[in-house]
Amino acid sequence: MAVREAEPVSSLQEVHDAGLDREDLLGIYRNLLTTRGIEERGHILYKQGKIPGSFYTGRGNEASAVGVATAMGPHDVGTPLQRAMGVHVTRGLEPWRIFAQYMGRADGPTRGRDGNVHIGDANLGLYAMVSHLPAMLPVAVGMALAFRIREEKRVAIAWCGEGASARGDAHEGMNLAGVRKLPVIFWIDNNQWAYSTPSHLEYAVEHLADRAAAYGFEGVVVDGTDVLAVYREAKRAIEKAREGGGPTLIESVTLRMEGHAVHDDAFYVPRELFEEWARRDPIERFRAWLRDHAEMTDAEEDEITSGVKRLLNESLQRAEESPLPDPGTLVAAVYAQPEELDTPHHK
Repeated sequence: MAVREAEPVSSLQEVHDAGLDREDLLGIYRNLLTTRGIEERGHILYKQGKIPGSFYTGRGNEASAVGVATAMGPHDVGTPLQRAMGVHVTRGLEPWRIFAQYMGRADGPTRGRDGNVHIGDANLGLYAMVSHLPAMLPVAVGMALAFRIREEKRVAIAWCGEGASARGDAHEGMNLAGVRKLPVIFWIDNNQWAYSTPSHLEYAVEHLADRAAAYGFEGVVVDGTDVLAVYREAKRAIEKAREGGGPTLIESVTLRMEGHAVHDDAFYVPRELFEEWARRDPIERFRAWLRDHAEMTDAEEDEITSGVKRLLNESLQRAEESPLPDPGTLVAAVYAQPEELDTPHHK
């Protein structure tokens, strides 16, 4: 089973065939700008000493995150990681709650109880990551198994980076999903550096998607800076899984445009590599596409840009007004109580 390398989206008709109208396209652009704006303001908050711990961003990964989330159905679920802020934005997590999470405030999704980028909201079908990557892959596979047992037409998306894909839990999750043909998509953001380890020292295959054949399902490589190609390939894989066609491994190729975290200046990445990928910036690339293919006007662009800035400024102010968590509630909402379970298995 040969890996398939996805082609770019070349026309507005192809976009319409994939289920997106012009308003959807402008919404995607808005989500891309919001995602980057949140993380840019996060850098400022960190430098102001308002973010506890370190700080991680996904600059360069915005199209990969927003494209996948746009393709998800309302009842699908996922386990996005630290480079996938666009997933949370697209699924509807309000920016002010994200800023509150950054600052450890009570109104953040984890109510000040977890890491600043360990974001999740079960009401949006998103489950918070842990630092032991890719430990969330088996979690997503477990959710997909539950969907199969319940005969629900729902799909789980499991994210990891190319470095994390070398761990045993990635193999275990993919193997079980392949054997049982579970409705799960394995999304690998290949940003070419596992902290400071370059990809040629991480794996011996040409493409990480080549591994899919060993598990018995399809592997696809997509340009992670092309939001429409990401959307198209994610939607194909999701609908295939929904109809019983089993998993797909999609390798989204990008470059991590900042260090592993805010404390890392990425001195080990060749400057010319940064320059090359900066010319493929996913937001600027999609902006140009909208100009050329969807006739986005100056007025529309200005309205979206100013709207995003206003939203983020208001969100930041609201988050700063959020209280710090009360230490007396430390263990509240950490563990489910038996009476809260649909089926209390302790009886």
